[in-house]
Amino acid sequence: MSAALLPHTYVESVTASGGRAVILPPDDTDADVLCRLDALVLAGGADLGPDLYGEEAGPLTDSRPDRDRGEIALVRAAIGMDLPVLGVCRGMQLLAVAHGGRLHQHLPDVLGHDKHRPAPGLYGSHGVTVAPGSLLASIIDDGEVNTYHHQGVADPGRLTASGWADDGLIEAVEDPAKRFVLGVQWHPEESGDMRLFQALVGAARIE
Repeated sequence: MSAALLPHTYVESVTASGGRAVILPPDDTDADVLCRLDALVLAGGADLGPDLYGEEAGPLTDSRPDRDRGEIALVRAAIGMDLPVLGVCRGMQLLAVAHGGRLHQHLPDVLGHDKHRPAPGLYGSHGVTVAPGSLLASIIDDGEVNTYHHQGVADPGRLTASGWADDGLIEAVEDPAKRFVLGVQWHPEESGDMRLFQALVGAARIE
């Protein structure tokens, strides 16, 4: 039996920030549901299929084609509507790919370490440097974040990088031309840091 699941920490984060969460299952038919929503959160999860950025899958890439199809349609439609979007981990990677970027499929092959995902089920932590004057900088400062991913953004495409890990990996991307398009590689919903969700809800309330 298959199921459409989402960690409840996302729901809690949206609710605690003054919003109401509506969970969207993988659906590649269309994105008309966005007309009923005020903002979009792109959650973490499985690897993105490299076919989305013109590459063959590496041996450690584990993707969900059904989710890829549904979410890439939602992202493109949301951007076209100027709907506020927050991407978390996989969600940030999806934003980058939707804007013509590409990913590192396995970070230890590029960085020479596994600090971004120390072990199965175990979060790591590292520092993040935030670009002055960015949307991200208006929400958070430089500091420590949690981390759990083995892929990362190699090229943000048409997006602007606005945060970097200690090792130089891109940790945040955004679109300065849009009302609120922001992706972060870490998991604020797991750390209890509501600032990014509060900023998203605030942007959604602007008429």
